[in-house]
Parts: sequence; structure tokens; C-alpha cells
Amino acid sequence: MTDAPASAALLDRARTVIPGGVNSPVRAFRSVGGTPRFMTRGQGPWMWDADGQRYVDLVCSWGPMILGHADPEVLEAVTEAAAAGFSFGTPTEREVLLAEEIVRRVEPVEQVRLVSSGTEATMSAIRLARGFTGRSVVVKFAGCYHGHVDALLASAGSGVATFGLPDSPGVPASAAGETIVLPYNDIEALEATFAERGTEIAALITEAAPGNMGVVPPAPGFTDALRRVTSEHGALLISDEVMTGFRCSPAGWYGLEGMPQGGAPDLFTFGKVMGGGFPAAAFGGRADVMALLAPEGPVYQAGTLSGNPVASAAGLATLQRCTPEVYDRLAEVSSTIAEATTEAFSSHGIPHRIQWAGSMFSVFFREGEVRDYDDARDQDSERFGRFFHAMLRRGVHLPPSCFESWFVSAAHDDEAVQIVVDAVRESAAEIA
Repeated sequence: MTDAPASAALLDRARTVIPGGVNSPVRAFRSVGGTPRFMTRGQGPWMWDADGQRYVDLVCSWGPMILGHADPEVLEAVTEAAAAGFSFGTPTEREVLLAEEIVRRVEPVEQVRLVSSGTEATMSAIRLARGFTGRSVVVKFAGCYHGHVDALLASAGSGVATFGLPDSPGVPASAAGETIVLPYNDIEALEATFAERGTEIAALITEAAPGNMGVVPPAPGFTDALRRVTSEHGALLISDEVMTGFRCSPAGWYGLEGMPQGGAPDLFTFGKVMGGGFPAAAFGGRADVMALLAPEGPVYQAGTLSGNPVASAAGLATLQRCTPEVYDRLAEVSSTIAEATTEAFSSHGIPHRIQWAGSMFSVFFREGEVRDYDDARDQDSERFGRFFHAMLRRGVHLPPSCFESWFVSAAHDDEAVQIVVDAVRESAAEIA
């Protein structure tokens, strides 16, 4: 018997027409087991599933819902935009306003191109970097996720500085072979790789503060080293802020960490918060690099729904609502939940480590600092699964993976926070 019969029935239906019954793998609960909840609506910090159960949402659509679900001002902006027409295939003022807001917030970004997904943003940034440099090799870090682009779905080879291997069937070895995968936070490996292959490397792409192996911020001096080494070898530095952008601060992780020694990244990618829950993303940076994009330059990139007026309205309204008070509330809520988790886990002797990127945080089920993907994998994932379901039964929906960030919203009020705190205490006792 399942405790979510309506969701289970929907999953059975979905499996007949959708591979695995889901349209993105993490939604399937494979790493934690059980029945994924099919949600029917959300309001503020709450979600309701098909069985009528209410949950405090700590997924927040994997980051975009920084204001909570169905924020009234965002809803008004979306409704007004939709009433005027869903899509035109022409330029609109709203996409200009959204681009202006992004450029205003992130000082090194001089121009942006709007697209429809984070994957599309990173794919396009890589193509642009290759076109700008005339080189083909890309460097990335193990544990950093940049969307399901062939060249970036690469796993580490047999040595520190070897070319990548396909990380998924369907990815040609030739595509993955243009990617070098390095351990994160390892300056020595970075320097050795560029010393050997620097003339081949078009770009290095990194999550500004990784959140896809859990939150693993760059060690002091690491971002500076990325900028120094890429500059020395004529490669572009691409900072992937799809997750951290406008969530960590009004200017994302860049706004927290500040300008690296040697200058800002050449290109940035954005998504999630800047779309307000709609399919919208962007890539941008130096004007001389962006000038190579068609129609001004020879690097082709296009999209029928890029800059969609409804999505642009949602993103613009969301960013305009992200005031200092919003970021203060995010910090307050996340700190309260994290402190309660540490207190509860410590009282029951549960090994854990909490790491931060702004209000984003992860609870690793292990002791000691997590500096890279190997460290992140060295945790008790089975115990996390038990904790996940203990929290779910108590009305708290965590990300269904131990390799994900916990997200809060400015709409998480005192009632929602108290439910999470109480659930953490009871769940810690249950899994001890």
C-alpha cells in the first residue's frame, strides 16, 4: 500500500506515455524510493498533492520560486502579459526590460541573449566561446552540472588531466572527448591541465558556487585561480549562475564573492529565478564576445520562444520583487532551518555537514568539509533516504536527492518554518 494512492495512480498512467513517468529524472524518487508526489497547486510556501496532502516546499521548483508559489504581483504581471498575447515571434518591450534588469544587476554583463532553458544557455555560451577563440576544447569540473549538453555530460577519464568519457549513452565519444574534467577546488590540477593543453582550450565553465553535488562553494582563492589561468592561456571563463543567479544575492554569487583578482568572468549563464517559474534563461557577458552572435556576427543561435513575452513578464516581475527585505527573509528562514537541523542531528549523534551559498544550503550526511565531488559522494545516502521520507510524512517536501540544495522562499512564514523545525527534530529522532 502507498500513502499517496492518487499520485501512485497518476504515476502508473504516466509510465505508459512518458519514460519513467516523469519529464526530468530526479522527480522519479529513484534515489530515495517510494512514490513521487504529483502536485496540483502551490501557494506561498505550500504545495498540495493529488491526494490533498499539504507540504512545506523546500524544493521551490529547484530554485525559481524565490517569492513562493503564485506570488500575487508576479501573477498579475503574467496575467496581463498573457491577456495581450502568448507569443509573437517578434521583438517585444518586455524582453528588453528583462535584459536591462539583468545587465543592471550584474555589473560585468554588458549584453545578454535570452533563451528558454539553462541547458540552452550553457550550450550557447560554449558555442560562442569556441567561435570567439577558434578553439574546441572545454574544461569543466566533476560534480558540476551545466545541463544535458553532449559536451558537458562527460565524466572524468583515467587521469587528472585526461579528456572526458561519455557520461550517458547517446553522447558520442567525439563530443565528450572535447571536454576535460577536473576535480573541483584543485588549483594544482587546473594549472597542470592548462600548462599541457592551454592552446587547445576555448573555455572553462564552472558553477559559480556548485549546487548540483550539494552546495560546495569555491575554496578561498579558487575563483581567482580560474580567472588567472584562463587569462594566461587565452581561454574564456564562463560562470554558470543558472542556480545561484539572483538567489544568492541581487547579483547572484558574483554579488557575494565580488570581482575575482584579474577581472570578471567573460560570460555568465542565468536561469531559474530570472524566469520566475517560467521557461526562461539567458547568457551574457562582455560586449565584444557577445558581438559574435548572429545577426551581428557569425556564431548562430536562435529560438522561436526566446524572450517569450509571458515568461519575460514573470522574470521581470520576480526580479523587481527581489528587494533587500526578500534576501533578509531568505537568510533568516534558511538559518533557522539549518540551525534546527544541526541541533537535532548533533543531539542524536548523526554525522552531518551543512554548507552554504547565500541562502542555499545542503545537509551532507557525513563529517568533515566537502570540497569536491568525491567528498560529496562519501556520505550516507541510505540514511538520507530515510530522513527524506520521515520529513515527507510530516508534511515537508525536501529535494529527493542527497546531492541537491535546499531552497527556501521569502513566503516561508513562521507557521511553515515551525513545521519544518518540528519535523526535523522528530525525523532526526526516528533515523538515529
